[in-house]
Amino acid sequence: MSKLNVLIAGSTGYIGVQLTKLLLKHKNVKIKFLCGSSSKGKLISYYDRSLKNKNLPKITKFKKEFLKKIDVVFSALPDGEAQKLSNFLLNKNILIDLSADFRLKKASDYLKWYKIKHRAKNNIKKSIYALPEINKKIIKNYKIISCPGCYPTSVLLPLVPLIKKNLISLKNIIIDSKSGYSGAGRGIHKKYANKNLYESLSAYGVGFHRHNSEIQQELNLSTKKKVNFTFTPHLSPMFRGILSTIYVELNNNSNFLKIIKALKTFYKNEYFIKILKPNSLLSTNDVINTNYCHISICKTKFKNKIIILSAIDNLIKGGAGQAVQNFNIYYNFHDNRGLKWLKNYQLYYFCYF
Repeated sequence: MSKLNVLIAGSTGYIGVQLTKLLLKHKNVKIKFLCGSSSKGKLISYYDRSLKNKNLPKITKFKKEFLKKIDVVFSALPDGEAQKLSNFLLNKNILIDLSADFRLKKASDYLKWYKIKHRAKNNIKKSIYALPEINKKIIKNYKIISCPGCYPTSVLLPLVPLIKKNLISLKNIIIDSKSGYSGAGRGIHKKYANKNLYESLSAYGVGFHRHNSEIQQELNLSTKKKVNFTFTPHLSPMFRGILSTIYVELNNNSNFLKIIKALKTFYKNEYFIKILKPNSLLSTNDVINTNYCHISICKTKFKNKIIILSAIDNLIKGGAGQAVQNFNIYYNFHDNRGLKWLKNYQLYYFCYF
């Protein structure tokens, strides 16, 4: 198959740079345009030195005319921007979006949680909430592929199979998630300039974080009932990675071994999901710089309660890697194409503020 021409919009943010690095190594991709509103004329290596001397175009401002020359738009733009871009898409184009613009099925919910009026309501029905391991069979039926948020990815992957099998209670699920500060974008350094970002742990969005909306939507869809949960995210003094600790109660028909068996069965053919030995302790360092999600089921002192640990790299499995995985699914490539080369080690990340 000849190479597919790709445009990356929002190429200079943490996710955009990570996308560039992944797509550069994908044998079926030609990066035709790198777009950014405030970095016109710069080289992408300004934001990551590992991209120096690569055969990449200079950063340019997006123009509608570019769509005639490309097959796929990867958008890592801020919330609200991909909606406008979607209105320009040609029949030959697909949009893989990493913002929240098409994650919610109701425009009213988007307004409620993001305080932005949706500018492409007619395109919502053309989009799919594309959590690859859950919605793989129908992703290729849509022209707009909406990649889940980083926190929801770490939460939904362990919970959805268990809810579908009616193994856990839908009441009082507690989700405690901790993320590296890269999840907040480059602006986080200025926002937390006086708050010791690199040596403190901070709760934020308590009770009302925006990712509540898509977690609620997708959990409800998995059971056709309302799922009650409490979600609290924390900003951790590390650059990348997410560890979610999830507390659930078992239904009467369930037990510890059934939980593990259900997850192993559900994900038996999924390359990027690893169900670890029972009671394994997880670290974000186990998944750094990979597209894997590691899941561990742990016992508690109560027979009817378990703790689920879920770890991902927020920039890869929770961002750019998941976008590439969805791209692969759409074009009938193996899930791991362009991602298999990733190795689990801590990268030194060069960035300029």
